[in-house]
Amino acid sequence: MAFTAESIPNQTGRIAVVTGANGGLGLESARALAAAGAHVVMAARDQKKAIAAKDEILGRHPKASLEIVELDLGSLASVKNCAETILAAHEKIDVLMNNAGLMALPEGKTADGFEMQLGVNHLGHWALTCRLMPALLRADRARVVSVTSTAHHMGSPVDPSNPNLEGRYDPWLAYGRSKLANYHFALGLQEQFDRAGIDAMSLLSHPGLTYTDLQGKALDAGASGFLGSFFHKLARGTGMTVEAGARPQLRAATDPNARGGWFYAPRYVNNGAAVRRRYFRPGREAAIAKLWEVSEHETGLALDLRAAPH
Repeated sequence: MAFTAESIPNQTGRIAVVTGANGGLGLESARALAAAGAHVVMAARDQKKAIAAKDEILGRHPKASLEIVELDLGSLASVKNCAETILAAHEKIDVLMNNAGLMALPEGKTADGFEMQLGVNHLGHWALTCRLMPALLRADRARVVSVTSTAHHMGSPVDPSNPNLEGRYDPWLAYGRSKLANYHFALGLQEQFDRAGIDAMSLLSHPGLTYTDLQGKALDAGASGFLGSFFHKLARGTGMTVEAGARPQLRAATDPNARGGWFYAPRYVNNGAAVRRRYFRPGREAAIAKLWEVSEHETGLALDLRAAPH
C-alpha cells in the first residue's frame, strides 16, 4: 500500500517540532502530523504566516493540538530563544523535522555572518538540533528528519578554509552545497547515535520536484537566472503537489518500520510514491568530518549525547 498522510500511524502523545511550518512542505507536514494526533510545535520566522497556517490546520482539523514558536534560522540568538521556549514547555521531543530552507538567493549573510543558504539550511538546523538534543534523548526512539534535495548532487562538501564562499559565490552551487550539508548531517548524526549506543534515529528525505513557493521566491529574488525560471516552470507544469511532496519526510517521521540512517524519496527520483532509496555519494566520511569541523567552529555548539539515559 502506498504511503499517504491518511496512512500515518496514530501519533497521539507524541511531540513534533517542524521548522518552516508556515508554508509549503512544512505546513503540510504539520497538518498531517496534527491530524494523526501529534502535538505539533510550528517553528517559523514569519509569525503572521504562522498564525494563518495554524488557523488553516484548525479549520480542517478542529481538534488539532498546535503551538507556534518564533524561529529565525538565520540568527543563532533566535535559535537559542526558540529552543529554550520549546524545552521549557516540553520535557521530550519525539520528532524534529528540519524542513525549512532557502533556494538560489543572491549572496547574503545571516545575522551571524554566515553565507545565507548554508547558514539557514544547515547551520541554523545544526544549532537547533544541538540545543534540543536533551529533549530528543528523553523520548523513546526519537527521530530527527533532515530534508535535502536532488540539488545535493550539484553541491560540493563544505570547505573549512572558506565556509562562507568568500569570492566564490554562485547561488545554485551554494544551494547544492547547503543541501549536501543536510545529507551529510543526517548520516553523520546517525553515526553519532550508533557509536553512543542511543536508539534515537536520524533519517533523510527529499521531496522530488514539488511545486511550492520556494521556486517563486528564488525567481523573485533575481539571482536564480535561467535555471530558476526553468525549474519554476517545470515544477508548476509537472511537479507534484505539496501533499505528495511531503510524503517522504512524513514517512521518515512516522513509518513504524523505519531504521536510523534510512533515506526516503520519490520512487522515480523526482516523482512518485515515497519509498526508501539508496545513497550514492562517495567520500562521505571525509565530508562529514569537515562538516562537523565547520559546524562546531561557526556556531560554537557541539552535539552532546551525554544526556542520553543508559
